[in-house]
Amino acid sequence: MPFYCYILECANGHYYTGWTTDPQRRLEQHLQGNAAAYTRLNPARRLVYLEETADMPAALRREAAIKRLTRQQKSSLIASPSQNQIASLMEKTDD
Repeated sequence: MPFYCYILECANGHYYTGWTTDPQRRLEQHLQGNAAAYTRLNPARRLVYLEETADMPAALRREAAIKRLTRQQKSSLIASPSQNQIASLMEKTDD
């Protein structure tokens, strides 16, 4: 089973970072306000970053590493086509 780290852009302009086994399901939960307390108070607008990891421990470590980044570093990560696998991974999960 694949594990993913993701970044959401919230209505307040901030980024929210998390991990999941099902990016589409988790995004829907955030959009409906049924996920993290942060995104209930600051609604998610869109998924901006997705990265597949080897296993749950790797996903947790990657989530922690991303959360330590500055906003500028997160923006660079989101803009990096070699890091941001959002297009290809979201296509795979549509199947």
